[in-house]
Amino acid sequence: MRIFNIISVAALGTSGVFAQTTGKLGDAPITTGNPVGKIAVATLPEEAFWKGSLDGNVKGSVTAKAGPGGQGIDYSVSFSNLPKEGGTFIYHIHVAPVPADGNCTSTLAHLDQTVRGEDPVCDSTKPQTCQQGDLSGKYGHINSTTSFSTTFHDDYTSLVEGDGAYFGNRSLVFHFANKTRISCANFTVIDANTTTPYPTGTGSIIKSSPTPTSSTTGIPVTGAATALNIAKNLAIAPVVALFLAML
Repeated sequence: MRIFNIISVAALGTSGVFAQTTGKLGDAPITTGNPVGKIAVATLPEEAFWKGSLDGNVKGSVTAKAGPGGQGIDYSVSFSNLPKEGGTFIYHIHVAPVPADGNCTSTLAHLDQTVRGEDPVCDSTKPQTCQQGDLSGKYGHINSTTSFSTTFHDDYTSLVEGDGAYFGNRSLVFHFANKTRISCANFTVIDANTTTPYPTGTGSIIKSSPTPTSSTTGIPVTGAATALNIAKNLAIAPVVALFLAML
C-alpha cells in the first residue's frame, strides 16, 4: 500500500508538470480581424540599457502587420551588432511599455494572456501552448554574434485594440541567453488604417474601426432602433386621430 501511495503521488506530480505546458487558461486563441494596413514597429535605441561591455547597442527592429485575411500577424525581424558573447540571444514582447527613462526592467513580464509562465520552456512545435510574447521561443533563438534576420507568421498576437493579445501599446525586449535585458523599445503604430475585411457568402465588404465582441445577436442595432420608433408612432396614432375629430 505504501509503494502504491508513493507511485500515485509521483504520477500526480508528473501530470502537474505536463499541465504546465500550456496556460492556466488553456492554449492561446488564434486572432482574427487584424486591421489591414496597420503596421507596428519597435526599433532599438542608440544606447543599450545593459551597462556591461558592448561595442555599442544591438541595432535592429521588429515590424509587424496583419496576416492574410486578417488572421494572425506577419513579423519581420532584423538585428545586427550583436554581442560577441552571452548568446544565444532571445527577444520577447513584454506586457508594459518602456518608460521615459528607458528602464527595461519596467516593461515587466512577457505578454501572457493565458497565464502560462516561462517554465517549462516553450515547445516551438506547439506555439499555441507558449506565451504569446515569447517570439524567439516560438520561432527561433538568435545563434549569431554578427547579424540576424527572419520572417514568420504568428497566429496568437493581435493588432486589434482591446484584444488581450494586442501589442501596439507594449514593448520589445532583447536579452542575453540568461535573460538579462540588453535593450528595449516600444512598439509604435505607424499606419493606423483600421479597415478590416469581413467575409460574406458573395465576397467581402469592408467595415471601418471594428469593435471586437464575444458574440453576435444577428440583429443590427440600427434596425432595432428603427423598429422601436415605428412602434412609438403606431402607439400615438389613435390619440392624434381623436384629437383631430374633436376639432
